[in-house]
Amino acid sequence: MNRQAQSAVLFLLGASLLHAGTTDLYLRYVKAGLRPLVLASGAVLIVAAAATVWYERKRARRHKQNSERNSGQNDEQIGEQIGEHNGEQKDEQAHCHSEPRVSWLLILPLLALILVAPPALGSYSATRSGTALQEPLAYPDLPAADPLSLSVVDYAGRAVYDHGRTLQGRRVQLSGFLALDRDGTPYLVRMSLNCCAADAQSVKVALTGQVPPVLQPDTWLRITGTYTPRRMKDPVNGGPIPFIEVTEAKPVAAPKDPYEESPSG
Repeated sequence: MNRQAQSAVLFLLGASLLHAGTTDLYLRYVKAGLRPLVLASGAVLIVAAAATVWYERKRARRHKQNSERNSGQNDEQIGEQIGEHNGEQKDEQAHCHSEPRVSWLLILPLLALILVAPPALGSYSATRSGTALQEPLAYPDLPAADPLSLSVVDYAGRAVYDHGRTLQGRRVQLSGFLALDRDGTPYLVRMSLNCCAADAQSVKVALTGQVPPVLQPDTWLRITGTYTPRRMKDPVNGGPIPFIEVTEAKPVAAPKDPYEESPSG
Protein backbone atom coordinates (compact mmCIF):
# COMPACT_ATOMS: atom_id res chain seq x y z
CA MET A 1 0.00 0.00 0.00
CA ASN A 2 1.63 3.29 -1.12
CA ARG A 3 1.20 6.63 0.60
CA GLN A 4 -1.52 7.81 -1.78
CA ALA A 5 -3.61 4.72 -1.07
CA GLN A 6 -3.01 5.11 2.67
CA SER A 7 -4.20 8.71 2.63
CA ALA A 8 -7.29 7.77 0.61
CA VAL A 9 -8.22 4.96 3.03
CA LEU A 10 -7.62 7.22 6.05
CA PHE A 11 -9.77 9.96 4.56
CA LEU A 12 -12.66 7.64 3.69
CA LEU A 13 -12.51 5.95 7.09
CA GLY A 14 -12.49 9.33 8.85
CA ALA A 15 -15.39 10.57 6.72
CA SER A 16 -17.35 7.40 7.54
CA LEU A 17 -16.80 7.94 11.27
CA LEU A 18 -17.95 11.55 10.97
CA HIS A 19 -21.04 10.39 9.10
CA ALA A 20 -21.80 7.79 11.77
CA GLY A 21 -21.23 10.31 14.56
CA THR A 22 -23.48 12.96 13.04
CA THR A 23 -26.32 10.46 12.56
CA ASP A 24 -27.78 7.72 14.75
CA LEU A 25 -25.64 5.07 13.05
CA TYR A 26 -22.98 5.20 15.77
CA LEU A 27 -25.55 3.94 18.30
CA ARG A 28 -25.32 0.53 16.63
CA TYR A 29 -21.70 0.30 17.78
CA VAL A 30 -21.17 2.34 20.97
CA LYS A 31 -23.21 3.97 23.71
CA ALA A 32 -24.50 7.51 23.27
CA GLY A 33 -21.93 9.07 25.60
CA LEU A 34 -19.08 8.12 23.25
CA ARG A 35 -20.31 10.29 20.39
CA PRO A 36 -17.63 13.00 20.93
CA LEU A 37 -14.90 10.37 20.71
CA VAL A 38 -16.32 9.00 17.46
CA LEU A 39 -16.37 12.50 15.95
CA ALA A 40 -12.87 13.25 17.25
CA SER A 41 -11.53 9.99 15.80
CA GLY A 42 -13.00 10.83 12.40
CA ALA A 43 -11.47 14.31 12.47
CA VAL A 44 -8.03 12.96 13.45
CA LEU A 45 -8.07 10.44 10.58
CA ILE A 46 -8.98 13.14 8.06
CA VAL A 47 -6.20 15.40 9.35
CA ALA A 48 -3.75 12.48 9.09
CA ALA A 49 -4.84 11.87 5.49
CA ALA A 50 -4.37 15.55 4.61
CA ALA A 51 -0.94 15.59 6.28
CA THR A 52 0.12 12.51 4.28
CA VAL A 53 -0.90 14.15 0.99
CA TRP A 54 0.95 17.37 1.91
CA TYR A 55 4.09 15.45 2.83
CA GLU A 56 4.07 13.49 -0.42
CA ARG A 57 3.63 16.64 -2.51
CA LYS A 58 6.42 18.40 -0.65
CA ARG A 59 8.77 15.48 -1.24
CA ALA A 60 7.86 15.40 -4.96
CA ARG A 61 8.59 19.15 -5.32
CA ARG A 62 11.94 18.75 -3.55
CA HIS A 63 12.87 15.87 -5.84
CA LYS A 64 11.94 17.92 -8.92
CA GLN A 65 14.02 20.89 -7.74
CA ASN A 66 17.02 18.64 -7.15
CA SER A 67 16.67 17.18 -10.64
CA GLU A 68 16.55 20.64 -12.25
CA ARG A 69 19.54 21.83 -10.23
CA ASN A 70 21.60 18.84 -11.30
CA SER A 71 20.71 19.12 -15.00
CA GLY A 72 23.57 21.57 -15.72
CA GLN A 73 26.35 19.58 -14.10
CA ASN A 74 28.97 17.57 -16.05
CA ASP A 75 28.56 13.95 -16.98
CA GLU A 76 30.84 12.71 -14.22
CA GLN A 77 28.89 14.49 -11.52
CA ILE A 78 25.65 13.39 -13.10
CA GLY A 79 26.89 9.81 -13.13
CA GLU A 80 27.82 10.01 -9.48
CA GLN A 81 24.46 11.52 -8.57
CA ILE A 82 22.64 8.96 -10.68
CA GLY A 83 24.39 6.30 -8.66
CA GLU A 84 23.46 8.05 -5.44
CA HIS A 85 19.92 8.55 -6.69
CA ASN A 86 19.64 4.88 -7.62
CA GLY A 87 20.88 3.97 -4.17
CA GLU A 88 18.32 6.28 -2.56
CA GLN A 89 15.63 4.90 -4.84
CA LYS A 90 16.49 1.37 -3.80
CA ASP A 91 16.33 2.41 -0.15
CA GLU A 92 12.93 4.02 -0.73
CA GLN A 93 11.71 0.92 -2.54
CA ALA A 94 12.96 -1.27 0.29
CA HIS A 95 11.17 1.00 2.71
CA CYS A 96 7.96 0.80 0.68
CA HIS A 97 8.19 -2.99 0.45
CA SER A 98 8.69 -3.17 4.20
CA GLU A 99 5.23 -1.67 4.78
CA PRO A 100 3.00 -4.57 5.85
CA ARG A 101 0.33 -5.75 3.47
CA VAL A 102 -1.92 -6.22 6.47
CA SER A 103 -2.57 -2.46 6.27
CA TRP A 104 -5.03 -3.25 3.47
CA LEU A 105 -7.26 -4.71 6.20
CA LEU A 106 -8.16 -1.11 7.06
CA ILE A 107 -10.50 -1.32 4.09
CA LEU A 108 -12.66 -3.93 5.85
CA PRO A 109 -14.08 -1.66 8.59
CA LEU A 110 -14.44 1.02 5.93
CA LEU A 111 -16.58 -1.25 3.76
CA ALA A 112 -18.55 -2.31 6.84
CA LEU A 113 -19.34 1.31 7.71
CA ILE A 114 -20.26 2.25 4.15
CA LEU A 115 -22.08 -0.85 2.89
CA VAL A 116 -23.51 -2.55 5.99
CA ALA A 117 -25.77 -1.12 8.68
CA PRO A 118 -25.77 -3.97 11.23
CA PRO A 119 -28.99 -4.57 13.13
CA ALA A 120 -28.99 -4.18 16.87
CA LEU A 121 -28.50 -7.32 18.91
CA GLY A 122 -31.81 -9.07 19.47
CA SER A 123 -33.55 -12.22 20.67
CA TYR A 124 -30.97 -14.61 19.18
CA SER A 125 -28.24 -13.13 21.38
CA ALA A 126 -30.55 -12.74 24.38
CA THR A 127 -31.64 -16.39 24.51
CA ARG A 128 -28.06 -17.63 24.19
CA SER A 129 -26.61 -15.47 26.94
CA GLY A 130 -27.56 -15.36 30.58
CA THR A 131 -29.10 -12.33 32.20
CA ALA A 132 -26.47 -9.77 33.21
CA LEU A 133 -28.47 -8.15 36.00
CA GLN A 134 -26.30 -6.48 38.64
CA GLU A 135 -27.25 -4.97 41.97
CA PRO A 136 -27.65 -1.18 41.66
CA LEU A 137 -25.51 1.08 43.82
CA ALA A 138 -28.59 3.04 44.95
CA TYR A 139 -32.35 3.29 44.42
CA PRO A 140 -33.22 6.92 43.59
CA ASP A 141 -36.69 8.19 44.46
CA LEU A 142 -39.23 7.58 41.73
CA PRO A 143 -41.49 10.31 40.31
CA ALA A 144 -45.22 10.26 41.04
CA ALA A 145 -46.17 9.44 37.44
CA ASP A 146 -48.89 6.97 36.52
CA PRO A 147 -47.92 4.80 34.81
CA LEU A 148 -44.31 5.00 35.93
CA SER A 149 -41.91 4.72 33.00
CA LEU A 150 -38.79 2.70 33.87
CA SER A 151 -36.00 1.05 31.96
CA VAL A 152 -35.89 -2.73 31.94
CA VAL A 153 -32.59 -2.61 33.82
CA ASP A 154 -34.02 -0.33 36.53
CA TYR A 155 -37.17 -2.39 37.01
CA ALA A 156 -35.26 -5.67 37.18
CA GLY A 157 -32.75 -4.29 39.68
CA ARG A 158 -35.45 -2.91 41.98
CA ALA A 159 -37.60 -6.04 41.67
CA VAL A 160 -34.78 -8.45 42.53
CA TYR A 161 -32.39 -6.63 44.87
CA ASP A 162 -34.80 -4.17 46.51
CA HIS A 163 -37.57 -6.82 46.61
CA GLY A 164 -39.96 -4.42 44.88
CA ARG A 165 -40.25 -2.02 47.85
CA THR A 166 -40.22 1.05 45.57
CA LEU A 167 -42.56 -0.62 43.07
CA GLN A 168 -45.38 -1.71 45.36
CA GLY A 169 -48.77 -0.33 44.32
CA ARG A 170 -47.38 1.35 41.19
CA ARG A 171 -48.30 0.84 37.56
CA VAL A 172 -45.06 0.41 35.66
CA GLN A 173 -44.34 0.88 31.97
CA LEU A 174 -41.39 -0.87 30.26
CA SER A 175 -40.22 -1.00 26.64
CA GLY A 176 -38.12 -3.72 25.07
CA PHE A 177 -38.03 -6.47 22.50
CA LEU A 178 -39.52 -9.93 22.87
CA ALA A 179 -37.54 -13.11 23.28
CA LEU A 180 -38.91 -16.61 23.81
CA ASP A 181 -37.13 -19.21 25.89
CA ARG A 182 -36.92 -22.83 24.75
CA ASP A 183 -39.93 -23.70 26.89
CA GLY A 184 -41.90 -20.74 25.46
CA THR A 185 -41.46 -18.36 28.41
CA PRO A 186 -41.75 -14.79 27.03
CA TYR A 187 -39.18 -12.19 28.08
CA LEU A 188 -39.08 -8.47 27.62
CA VAL A 189 -35.40 -7.77 26.98
CA ARG A 190 -33.01 -4.87 26.65
CA MET A 191 -29.33 -5.26 25.88
CA SER A 192 -27.20 -3.48 28.47
CA LEU A 193 -23.72 -2.25 27.63
CA ASN A 194 -20.78 -0.62 29.38
CA CYS A 195 -18.98 0.70 26.32
CA CYS A 196 -19.87 -0.78 22.95
CA ALA A 197 -21.99 -3.46 21.30
CA ALA A 198 -19.14 -5.96 21.69
CA ASP A 199 -19.73 -6.10 25.47
CA ALA A 200 -23.55 -5.96 25.32
CA GLN A 201 -25.37 -8.30 27.70
CA SER A 202 -29.05 -9.04 28.06
CA VAL A 203 -31.28 -8.06 30.98
CA LYS A 204 -34.59 -9.93 31.01
CA VAL A 205 -37.98 -9.47 32.60
CA ALA A 206 -40.37 -12.42 32.31
CA LEU A 207 -43.98 -11.70 31.35
CA THR A 208 -47.09 -13.05 33.02
CA GLY A 209 -50.71 -11.95 33.14
CA GLN A 210 -52.37 -10.53 30.00
CA VAL A 211 -49.59 -11.53 27.63
CA PRO A 212 -50.46 -11.26 23.90
CA PRO A 213 -51.47 -14.68 22.56
CA VAL A 214 -49.23 -14.41 19.47
CA LEU A 215 -45.64 -13.43 20.17
CA GLN A 216 -43.04 -12.78 17.50
CA PRO A 217 -39.39 -12.64 18.70
CA ASP A 218 -37.69 -9.26 18.23
CA THR A 219 -41.01 -7.41 18.23
CA TRP A 220 -40.75 -4.24 20.29
CA LEU A 221 -43.48 -3.82 22.93
CA ARG A 222 -44.47 -1.25 25.49
CA ILE A 223 -45.64 -3.17 28.54
CA THR A 224 -47.84 -1.72 31.28
CA GLY A 225 -48.11 -3.81 34.42
CA THR A 226 -47.48 -4.18 38.13
CA TYR A 227 -44.75 -5.65 40.27
CA THR A 228 -45.01 -9.29 41.33
CA PRO A 229 -42.60 -11.06 43.69
CA ARG A 230 -42.46 -14.04 41.35
CA ARG A 231 -39.05 -14.73 39.81
CA MET A 232 -37.16 -17.49 38.04
CA LYS A 233 -33.60 -18.52 37.27
CA ASP A 234 -32.15 -17.89 33.86
CA PRO A 235 -31.73 -21.30 32.16
CA VAL A 236 -28.40 -20.16 30.67
CA ASN A 237 -26.48 -18.90 33.71
CA GLY A 238 -28.87 -19.27 36.65
CA GLY A 239 -29.16 -15.50 37.14
CA PRO A 240 -32.35 -14.00 38.63
CA ILE A 241 -35.13 -12.95 36.28
CA PRO A 242 -38.07 -11.03 37.82
CA PHE A 243 -41.61 -11.12 36.47
CA ILE A 244 -44.03 -8.32 35.70
CA GLU A 245 -47.81 -8.77 35.80
CA VAL A 246 -48.86 -7.47 32.39
CA THR A 247 -52.10 -5.50 32.13
CA GLU A 248 -51.53 -4.01 28.68
CA ALA A 249 -49.10 -4.61 25.82
CA LYS A 250 -48.74 -2.52 22.67
CA PRO A 251 -46.32 -2.96 19.75
CA VAL A 252 -44.04 0.05 19.21
CA ALA A 253 -41.31 1.01 16.79
CA ALA A 254 -37.73 0.19 17.74
CA PRO A 255 -36.07 3.19 19.44
CA LYS A 256 -33.17 5.08 17.88
CA ASP A 257 -30.93 3.85 20.68
CA PRO A 258 -31.77 0.15 21.17
CA TYR A 259 -29.36 -0.32 24.08
CA GLU A 260 -29.50 0.62 27.73
CA GLU A 261 -26.45 1.62 29.73
CA SER A 262 -25.35 -0.69 32.49
CA PRO A 263 -25.77 0.84 35.99
CA SER A 264 -22.02 0.48 36.39
CA GLY A 265 -21.31 1.99 32.95
